[in-house]
Amino acid sequence: MRVTQSMLTNNSMRNLSSSYGRMGQLQDQLATGKKITKPSDDPVVAMKGMFYRSNLTSIEQYKRNLSELYLWMDNSEAGIDQANQGLQRVRELTLQGKNGTLSDEDKKAVAVEIEQIKMDLVGVAETKVAGRYIFHGTDVGNSPIKDGKPADGSAPKVADNLTSAAIGTYNVEVSQGVSLKANINPGNVFSQKLFDTVHNIQKALESGDTSALDTELGNLDDVMETLSAERSELGARYNRLEMIDDRLGQQEVVANRILSDNEDADIERVITDLKTQESVHRAALGVGARIIQPTLMDFLR
Repeated sequence: MRVTQSMLTNNSMRNLSSSYGRMGQLQDQLATGKKITKPSDDPVVAMKGMFYRSNLTSIEQYKRNLSELYLWMDNSEAGIDQANQGLQRVRELTLQGKNGTLSDEDKKAVAVEIEQIKMDLVGVAETKVAGRYIFHGTDVGNSPIKDGKPADGSAPKVADNLTSAAIGTYNVEVSQGVSLKANINPGNVFSQKLFDTVHNIQKALESGDTSALDTELGNLDDVMETLSAERSELGARYNRLEMIDDRLGQQEVVANRILSDNEDADIERVITDLKTQESVHRAALGVGARIIQPTLMDFLR
C-alpha cells in the first residue's frame, strides 16, 4: 500500500484529536473528582451509581423518620412523667386527707390543689407536637379531651373514641418493611377512670366526707399501675428505636463508602495519568510538526 503525505497528515491530526480527548477527560476527572461526568463515559459506573444513590436516599429518609419518632416518644415520655408526678402528689394529698388530723378548711385547701392537678392532667392530655395531638392514637387532629371542665361540675370527659380499637396506632416506617409505633395507648394513660378518680377525691375532700377515699385510693393505685405499664412499654420501644438508629448510621457510612468507591476518581492516579498523557501529547505534536512540512502556499501567505 502506498502511503501518501495526505494519509500521514490525516492520521496525525486524528491521533492529536484523540490525545486532546483523553487529556480533556482526565482534566474533567481532576476538576470534578468523579470518574465520569456523563453516563456515556462509563454506563456501568452510571447504572451502579443510580442504584447506590437510591439506597443512600432511602437511608436518609429513614433517618428523618427516626427524628419524628424521637420527637413523639420524647414528648410522650415527658407527658407520662408529668402525669405520674401529678398522680403521686394526689396520692400524698389523699393520704393526708385520710389521717383525720386535717380540719375542714385544710381539706378544702387540699381539694383546691387537687383541682389544679386535675386541670394540669387535662393540659398534658392535650399535648400537641407539630400541630398534632400525640395522646389520641391516629386521630391526631382532634383532642382526646371532649370537655375539660364540664358546666355541671363533673369530671373532665375524654373523647368517645379514646378506648376504641379504631383509634389505631401511629406507625412510622424506619426501614424496608419495618414500622415502629410512635404513640402510646391513650386509653391506658388518660382514661376516663383517671379523671373520675381524681375528681371524686377532690369532691370528697371538699365535702369533708372522707369515707370514700379508701375506694378512690385503690382506683388511683390501679390507674398509676396502668400508667407505669404503658411507660415501660414506651421505654422498650425507645430502646429499639435507638438500636435501629445505630444500625441506620452504620448503613449510611457503608452506603457512602460504596458510592465513593464507585464514582470518585483516584486523584493520585488521575494526576499521574494526566502527566503521562501530556508527555505523550507533546511527543505527538513534535512528530506531527515533522510530518506536516510547510508548503509553497504557506510561504505565499
